[in-house]
Amino acid sequence: MTDRRDFLVAGLAGASLLALPGFASAKARPKPMKILVMGGTGFLGPHFVEAARKAGHTLTLFNRGKTNPERFSGEDFRDIEQLHGDRKTDMKALEGDRRWDAVLDTSAYLPADVTRSTQLLESRVGQYLLVSTISVYAKTDTPNQDERAPLAQLADPTVTEVTGETYGGLKALCERAAETQMPGRVTVVRPGLIVGPGDTTDRFTYWPARADRGGEILAPGSAQDPTQFIDVRDLAAFLLRMLEQRKTGIYNADAPAGKLSMGELLTTCQQIAGQMKAPKSTLTWVPAAFLEAQKVGPWQDMPVWIPAQGEYAGFGRISSAKAQAAGLRYRPLPDTVRDTLAYWRGLPAARRAKPKAGLSAAREAEVLAAWHAQAQPKAG
Repeated sequence: MTDRRDFLVAGLAGASLLALPGFASAKARPKPMKILVMGGTGFLGPHFVEAARKAGHTLTLFNRGKTNPERFSGEDFRDIEQLHGDRKTDMKALEGDRRWDAVLDTSAYLPADVTRSTQLLESRVGQYLLVSTISVYAKTDTPNQDERAPLAQLADPTVTEVTGETYGGLKALCERAAETQMPGRVTVVRPGLIVGPGDTTDRFTYWPARADRGGEILAPGSAQDPTQFIDVRDLAAFLLRMLEQRKTGIYNADAPAGKLSMGELLTTCQQIAGQMKAPKSTLTWVPAAFLEAQKVGPWQDMPVWIPAQGEYAGFGRISSAKAQAAGLRYRPLPDTVRDTLAYWRGLPAARRAKPKAGLSAAREAEVLAAWHAQAQPKAG
């Protein structure tokens, strides 16, 4: 089995079939806001920026200018102010008496960074929204854990190296740092695995891409195993809603607990790939025990999947009821799969030849051959 912290940091750094996109509201359009985005050019950031622009808000992006520096360049994006600096060493661009209605912090990994940012901005912003992670929870052994569940604690809270062991604990300290500096004005959103077009990790993308190749697909565990993730566009819409409605507090942003199975995910990937003219594919479900014997690990080798038992009994079953009550909505799973596959197909061939997650084609064939061989009755 994979180390729990390795699995959490790799993927929980959360899509449902229960609701339609329906982001429009019958209520009056919210008053335009001035929003400062810490980050904004990676994966989640651009989707939030586009949603906020569409809603009529004014945006300032603060980042190092190193990740996708051309993402919002050119005449089409003259309405977006871009400030460059490093939140660890150089925040001069944010000094002065300028004010913003809210801050969206998508790039906090160390509590000192959050403290530095909130100390500089606390008197000039109304609300601070910190994007955290469900990796902050101490355990995953209980289904339907909600925002009150115990948090991970570090043996050394002064550690500054982000690893599989420290990631969740550091994020929990980031949350505490924000609330300490700006009590009552902080919103913490804890997503699960964030998926969809633009994701460069290939974790969720592995499955639509694998269905796109056709042939026999190694499916992990059983079709009933639960899983959870959230489309990046649904998350961006929820973050914007939290700012527009001035909602504070802590919210798990993930698919509805226990509602999505690996069987549903993989079958949907097959269906969408078929609609997009991919070769025919079949699923071969291989039990977790056999995969473990073959040294095929959950999550990194078999993305989006962990056997939900023992210390992982709560995997795929984190409660997002509070966020749903606050307005979190989900687009249909086929939309997420279709758009993710279209994004993958649009990448250069050299990039698609080197996926960052999942089994290689050769390794998958090897494990499938071993599974079929052991399933054959012995002669004599």
